[in-house]
Formats: sequence, structure tokens, C-alpha cells
Amino acid sequence: MLIYAFFCLIVSMRVLELWIAKRNERRLKAIGAKEFGRAHYRWMVIMHTFFLLSFLFESLYKGGHLSPWWPFFFGVFLIVQWLRIWSIVSLGPFWNTKILILPNAHVVVKGPYRFLRHPNYLVVVLEFLLIPLLFQAYITAVVFSVLNACVLFVRISTEEKALAAMTDYESRFQNRSRFFPFLPVK
Repeated sequence: MLIYAFFCLIVSMRVLELWIAKRNERRLKAIGAKEFGRAHYRWMVIMHTFFLLSFLFESLYKGGHLSPWWPFFFGVFLIVQWLRIWSIVSLGPFWNTKILILPNAHVVVKGPYRFLRHPNYLVVVLEFLLIPLLFQAYITAVVFSVLNACVLFVRISTEEKALAAMTDYESRFQNRSRFFPFLPVK
């Protein structure tokens, strides 16, 4: 079934991302990076795990059929994956799933970070909608989008405070929107 292949693809992508993150974490901590947000990180990992399981089980319960809108959803999904890769490559050794801040570092302002403060979080928001919608897992899309919004509210606040305290984040990102390029920043 196509649902199993797609699920395996998503899980494989996550495993690769975690490997990259762990490699970058070791390097950053070795040169003095500080970690923030440990308390919520555990909940974020749990939520992402249950998101994937919920997507799989709800899709299978409904027969594992693609949405009639699948060409649109899949096309947007591919664009979102391109944005994820662009974000990871742009941050290079600074990209991580944890909040690791190198004191007095200059924040990255290349790639999608020229336009947005948090392109990788935009990717996650869109994936929490697109992945379930591809296979008509509407409950998963709604429930986990709400949970993700709650987690991101805490995470982004924690990350921005840490970046502002330890880097040049405020001066370099004061005129950039968090998620939507070309919208005015207050």
C-alpha cells in the first residue's frame, strides 16, 4: 500500500534529520554552545511521534486512500521539503532540533532566513497539515496542528529569548516576520 511507503519515507527523513542534529549538537557543545528549552523538548518529541502514529492509524482506519486533492497536497509537500532542505543547508552546523546557542555568535541571515525568522517551523506547521491531508486523516490534521501551535508558542518564545540574550539576533531579525515573508513586522 502507498500509505506504508509514504510513512516509511517520512520516518526515514526524520531519522536522517535526527542524525544530522545529533552530529551538530556534539560539535556545537564542544565549542561552548548552551542548551535551552529542555523541558519542552521532550514534549515536542512525544508530540511528533504521536503525530506520525496518529497519521498512520487514522489513514489505515479510513482505508489508506489518497485524497482526491492529492496532486495539490503532494505538490505543496514537495515545495515544503525543498524549504526544509534549504533551511537545514543554510544553517549548516547550527541547524538542530534542540535550542543550542553559541554565545556571541552571529545569527545566520542567508537562504530562507533572509526572508523569515523561522522557516523550519513554517515547514513543520505545513507538514502537520499536508501529511495527514494527503491520506484524508482530517482528525490528525486538526488535533496535531492545534497541539503543534501550543508547542511552537513555547518553543519560539524560548528560542528567541535565548538568541536575543546571547547573539545579535534582535538587530539582525527585527524587520523579519516569523513565518510569512513580505508581511509588515510590528
